[in-house]
Amino acid sequence: MALTKVQTGLIEATGTPSATTFFRGDGSWNGTITSGTAVASTSGTSIDFTGIPTGVKRITVMFAGVSTSGTSLVEVRLGTSSGFVATGYLGASGNIDAAAVGSTTSSTGMRTDNIGNAGLARNGIFTCVLLTGNTWAATSIMANSTTALLGFAGSSIALAGTLDRVRITTVGGTDTFDAGSINIMYEG
Repeated sequence: MALTKVQTGLIEATGTPSATTFFRGDGSWNGTITSGTAVASTSGTSIDFTGIPTGVKRITVMFAGVSTSGTSLVEVRLGTSSGFVATGYLGASGNIDAAAVGSTTSSTGMRTDNIGNAGLARNGIFTCVLLTGNTWAATSIMANSTTALLGFAGSSIALAGTLDRVRITTVGGTDTFDAGSINIMYEG
């Protein structure tokens, strides 16, 4: 399908998009969406995606049936060529279920939710966008597939360098993944 004209507010775009391009706010078609390879989250204490190229402005982490062996919360840590960053995050996560509402703050990573029960399966999207310079902001929403439980989070961090890697782990990094799969997409 060819797009001949789109008007959003005062911005107009013309052109023919393809499956790997997206509409930019300046009215042009540019950039690509790159999908990683899905990783089974059935073992280990962390899942890393490395080699993210310079110029990426949005990273999406997708969770399907992801659970862990313990009660530590799942979080995403960003990294640079110097390694993964485990301090300096600003944010909080919460949850809503049939019986209660809960929340907690975070400084060791960008939380995906406030679901801290072993074996509960997370399904949802974590989105992290470049705010300015090397400052990133993120939101996340997860749902449990076995009980009526919804988790959500918001966070930010100013990195000391250019982001080039993402790690999915748990607070403390000792709980192991025991079910599901995780993948990422990134856009320039």
